[in-house]
Amino acid sequence: MTIRRMTIQELANACGLSRNTVSKILNNRGSVPEPTKQAVLKKAQELGFFQPALESFVKPAHEHQSIALLATSIPADSHFGVSFIPAFAGCLSRAGYTLVMYELTDEELREKKLPENISLEQTAGIIAIELFDREYMKMLNGLGLPLLQVDDCSGAYTRVLETDRIIMENFASSAIITNHMYSQGARSFGFVGDPYHCCSFQERWVAFEYTLWQLGKLRLDPSMCICDPDDSAYGDVAWIRSRLEAMPELPDALYCANDYLAIRVMSALKQMGVAIPQRVMVAGFDGIPQSVVVEPALTTAEISVAKMSRVAATMLLSRIQNPDGEFCCTYVKTTPVFRGSTMRHPE
Repeated sequence: MTIRRMTIQELANACGLSRNTVSKILNNRGSVPEPTKQAVLKKAQELGFFQPALESFVKPAHEHQSIALLATSIPADSHFGVSFIPAFAGCLSRAGYTLVMYELTDEELREKKLPENISLEQTAGIIAIELFDREYMKMLNGLGLPLLQVDDCSGAYTRVLETDRIIMENFASSAIITNHMYSQGARSFGFVGDPYHCCSFQERWVAFEYTLWQLGKLRLDPSMCICDPDDSAYGDVAWIRSRLEAMPELPDALYCANDYLAIRVMSALKQMGVAIPQRVMVAGFDGIPQSVVVEPALTTAEISVAKMSRVAATMLLSRIQNPDGEFCCTYVKTTPVFRGSTMRHPE
């Protein structure tokens, strides 16, 4: 994939300095006042020109050594990976590596084998994006290559770390959104999404249930939830509507495992003539662009994808440099954003 790289001149223009001065700072040559140096480094980080933590990494031994990205499907449309991958690839490029993407086939997953065209000799490390097959991850871990997981299969937080993992922070934002809906008058709640699809969904579910218990020991009524297996027809608004109409009573609030589900729930409720948020509040997670343009705008938790990609690159490159270090799980901040889909009363 083609990644546009910011030039030194563009960074210099943004800082109001000469190209020569900025070049000296980036290459650690010449004498530049420390306040100027720090200001340029800060601006470079803000603009995604580079990540200062990456400058100490050694360039790969082979000029064209690559990082392999493995996924069951290449992210598209509303998936956070659409923004994550270019930013991650840019960080790797500045450290001297090339990102190569591989979309795993059903056969490769079933037989626990690598894509035929991957060259392990030219692969410095692997990043697995939302690869929720635990046995396949065990196979990758057995290769002995630096490995980073983005998200993980359900129950991951109950197991000893076997590799590095990065995941968006799910617990606090889910608790805050649930408390917010309670403050807006919701007293009955439902959940939409398969809690066992992945670690993120499960953490959001656990935080949601725990927060309800804290709010006066409220119990989640299964009849007000849509928690079918993930391979169910969640993308079909008609199917969502049929599940909502089958409920003995609609809850006051529906917390959805992500924005994709929340937007389809909102479409189904509108078809049923149910007012949002007056009758049913709806909230999601991820902060995808569509969450702003739906009517009413969707309450969600936004993920800082640019920051997450830079942290992920730092983690994987650190593992390449220090293969024997302790494994780490890093949670990246998410930010609750309250919008019209849950706002019955001004806060």
